[in-house]
Amino acid sequence: MAIQSMTGFGSGEAANDEYTVSVEIKSVNNRFKDVRFKMSSLFSSVELDLKKALGDYFKRGSFDVYVNYKRTESTSRFDDIDETKVKIYLDKAVKMAKTSGVDIQVSATDFLRSEFYKDIDDARTESTLSLVLEAFKGALDTLKESRLQEGAKLVEVIKSHKENYFSHYQIVTGLADSFQAHVQDKLKKRIADTAKEISIDEPRFMQEVIFYLEKLDVHEEINRIQSHLQKLDGLLSSDGEIGRQVDFLIQELNRETNTIGSKSGMQDISDAVVQMKVQLEKIREQALNLE
Repeated sequence: MAIQSMTGFGSGEAANDEYTVSVEIKSVNNRFKDVRFKMSSLFSSVELDLKKALGDYFKRGSFDVYVNYKRTESTSRFDDIDETKVKIYLDKAVKMAKTSGVDIQVSATDFLRSEFYKDIDDARTESTLSLVLEAFKGALDTLKESRLQEGAKLVEVIKSHKENYFSHYQIVTGLADSFQAHVQDKLKKRIADTAKEISIDEPRFMQEVIFYLEKLDVHEEINRIQSHLQKLDGLLSSDGEIGRQVDFLIQELNRETNTIGSKSGMQDISDAVVQMKVQLEKIREQALNLE
């Protein structure tokens, strides 16, 4: 399964001689899976089936499901009126009018109330529910296609930010060796100025310089960043659920990038680190939408 975004929209429709059922599903990002239905209580019996079907398609996201139904153009609400119930009502109304002497006015629209409708038989209910399931399946298919298309776009955006990060990372790698030499020269110059006034134990001084430079060495962070970037490339070229894995890698890259920034006193490296962190934040924002 290709990489999906958690943002998408899908719709489906199914109809028979009496009703047309339409289903719309909107999804946005969520750490887990959250499904909300907006539909008539007539369809409550299939809600669990709908949730299971959705779960077979998607693992994460926040879903709003809208289920609507209407009569086909060849039918109207009057087709649901039970003529026997109307006849009984009219017979009683006429009898009451004669008995009481009160003139009772009746309009055709009075019989559109639910008590005059035909009782819904099991076959009719089953037919309507099957329409819901069919329309829901169509909505799931179009939602999946929408999420796949959006996912492909997100991957390209993330790759672009990753390349920008890498360009600044190369600045850091290019300056890593000269940075240590730069620090060493500064220390030597400062100690030379100090030696004019006090006696310096040169071997002891060089020992401290080496210890200090080891603490400032960023090659270990550089190597770990290279490894994380390779893993990120692999994820973006893979299929399935990668959102949480990308989020983890971005946290690791942030940690190594921040460490380089805290160790470096060279302006060019500090500037590059700032830009690297900007790109990581942009990747994180986009990755939040990946399933």
